[in-house]
Amino acid sequence: MDPSIFGFSPYVAAFVFGLLGGAHCIGMCGGIMGALTFSVPPELRRPHRVLGLLLGFNAGRIVSYMVVGALVGLVGAGLSHALDSIALVLRVVAAVMLILMALYIANWWKGLVRIEAVGRHVWAFVAPVGKRFMPVVRARQAFGLGAVWGWMPCGLIYSMLAWSLSIAEPLQGAALMGAFGLGTLPTVLATGVAARRISGWIRNPATRNVAALLIISFATWQLWHLHTMGTMN
Repeated sequence: MDPSIFGFSPYVAAFVFGLLGGAHCIGMCGGIMGALTFSVPPELRRPHRVLGLLLGFNAGRIVSYMVVGALVGLVGAGLSHALDSIALVLRVVAAVMLILMALYIANWWKGLVRIEAVGRHVWAFVAPVGKRFMPVVRARQAFGLGAVWGWMPCGLIYSMLAWSLSIAEPLQGAALMGAFGLGTLPTVLATGVAARRISGWIRNPATRNVAALLIISFATWQLWHLHTMGTMN
């Protein structure tokens, strides 16, 4: 897609999208954040130790996003080189997926749930690996569990992977997914340490609606940009 978004880096946009999608991340990762917190024996449940586990888990999760982003970017590069016209198709698909992500965030339409269902087939094979890292009492175990958790079916992630696919460059795809993962970090960490004020703000319908409108505006601008490019050609 266009390397800049209203003058901003696409990585900044990906970070913001991750931040705005925090309400969904609460539902997906909030439970395991609490489980990690309480997995530490009471006598060892010091703030720095709990924070280390939470950071380790999220580091593993974000690394998984980056690995998949690089793989998807590589696939996009291969497709684009094989057929020039496919690049335009990939960009249109990426913009449409962002619109679906916005509808999902705002609870206006849950069509992405159907796409998540496809990913559950992969998750059925990956999920048992996570059991090897439990109970989690060390940062490296938390990292391993997070790396597994990063493969959990998620419509928001699939939307961002469609964007990585359209970029058609492995390193940029990894960087885009890394920026998105970092955007989700504040909310996920806040959930883990029971920062209810932040999670409450993210869950607020008004916040979710504004987030959805911003993402739809960006995706629509991208589609218009692609249309004008096609008209000029």
